[in-house]
Amino acid sequence: MTWETVIGLEVHVQLLTRSKMFCGCANRFGAPPNTLVCPVCLGLPGALPVPNEHAIRLATRAALALGCTVHRTSVFARKNYFYPDLPKGYQISQFDRPLATKGSLVIESPERGRLTVGITRLHVEEDAGKSLHDRFPGRTAVDLNRAGAPLVEIVSEPDMRSPAEARAYLTTLKQVLLYCEISDCNMEEGSLRVDANVSVRQAGDTRLGTKTEVKNMNSFANVERALTVERDRQVEVMEAGGRVEQVTMLFNAASGEVRPMRSKEESHDYRYFPDPDLPPLALTQLWVEEQHAALPELPDAKRDRFMTIHGLPPYDAGVLVAERPIADYFEAVVEEGVEPKAASNWVINDAMRGYNESGTFSVTPDRLASLVALVKDGTVSNQAAKRIFPELANSAESSRAVAERLGLLQVGDLDALGGWVDEVLAANPKEVERYKGGEVKLIGFFVGQVMKKSQGKADPKKIQPVLQEKLSS
Repeated sequence: MTWETVIGLEVHVQLLTRSKMFCGCANRFGAPPNTLVCPVCLGLPGALPVPNEHAIRLATRAALALGCTVHRTSVFARKNYFYPDLPKGYQISQFDRPLATKGSLVIESPERGRLTVGITRLHVEEDAGKSLHDRFPGRTAVDLNRAGAPLVEIVSEPDMRSPAEARAYLTTLKQVLLYCEISDCNMEEGSLRVDANVSVRQAGDTRLGTKTEVKNMNSFANVERALTVERDRQVEVMEAGGRVEQVTMLFNAASGEVRPMRSKEESHDYRYFPDPDLPPLALTQLWVEEQHAALPELPDAKRDRFMTIHGLPPYDAGVLVAERPIADYFEAVVEEGVEPKAASNWVINDAMRGYNESGTFSVTPDRLASLVALVKDGTVSNQAAKRIFPELANSAESSRAVAERLGLLQVGDLDALGGWVDEVLAANPKEVERYKGGEVKLIGFFVGQVMKKSQGKADPKKIQPVLQEKLSS
């Protein structure tokens, strides 16, 4: 029997604001426990919430970046449940009238190629505190610093058909959010958290099976692992003639297992009702249009432009737009006059090596451009330029000055070239005989040996004529 997997994701994203959602407490990770709190986020009697305008701005931009319809009026609601890290006994969220609905995200599925995943809704809410189970033996501690932090919850349609597609969706979503500076998306600090709904059904069946919700996944790799385990568990239950129960599952990354935590709640379990302390959120059309105008060029559009305007191959364009700082650096190098493909080669193969280590580009675009210009006019070889590049990160000298200091200026003098060629031919008599016997492709081998002998100083364009002359004599 063939089974089809159906996956939908609920992604909680902490917004990149300086203060919390409904009060002035700092929205900051890593402070001592219970120091970033006030009567509002602690839910003390008489304290009244006031929405954070910048949080609404960022939430709106996220919705627009995902192609959602932003509603002119949305309503804050109380989501009632009782847990130690929820000081008020309810969470301020949105229910039947969310900020935005009906968006989409185009992803690259490993199995199905490019496909569109629907976005059901995006709504604004506040975060709960954090329960800590490893501070005191046998006890649970509560840190309320995170209580009241601004979140958006992004709910997808059940359009994904494999754990790998779920991971691709999350990777693409994170890329869009980072481009728009909505969140830092740091999963280790809890800025992005994923709840996954997964079910299985017989291939060809259009009805949805009973779903379970999987929590406690702290990386995209673990999301894929957890969904694979839970899918396989459900298939095993169904093939044994059993019935999948609608429960919430916890994933244990160490053991690779999922285990039931509690029965899955439905919306009526939370007894939603409009928050009496918060009026409906009303947005003007002009304000929404301003947020749309503030969006940067998004990754898909930038990738297409890099291929059409700059003529880059799909691989190069994909690597360059993976992160906005990389794309911006590439374009800055091109603006300095470097041919786009040459700029792409340098950014991908040399500049990104340092970026991946430190998160910054240590060589400014204008200095990289000056180095590429030395290669283009024959002052240094490409091989020599690769030795010069790391020196530029630690020196204020010009590219030419570094080349002179390292003795890497390209040599075009025929006498010098002839000397290197003679040494190479003398060291490789068998290859010389093969060349003279008709293996003319060995000319590339000899050029490489001369470049090696000259430590990259020889002008490669002038080596081949010298070689051919000496090999024909």
